[in-house]
Amino acid sequence: MDFLNLLQWPAMAVTVTAAWLVASNSKRKRHWGFWIYLLSNLLWVAWGLHAQAYALIALQFCLAVMNIRGARKTDAGGKETP
Repeated sequence: MDFLNLLQWPAMAVTVTAAWLVASNSKRKRHWGFWIYLLSNLLWVAWGLHAQAYALIALQFCLAVMNIRGARKTDAGGKETP
């Protein structure tokens, strides 16, 4: 089994970690969550190229745009929730 085939497992773990952080009440954790999501997007694109999963690659580019938007909105000073 080659490295790129195994890449889907770290990609999944990074995605779950990012989702956990984005759901936090802490602005700092949400901010990190969006950036970790971007890392997961890169990992999924690498795996998708290897697996020729072109719909997954397209999805990751769309999600990356949303993650960049979320990171910018968090940087802009979104209100803290109690």
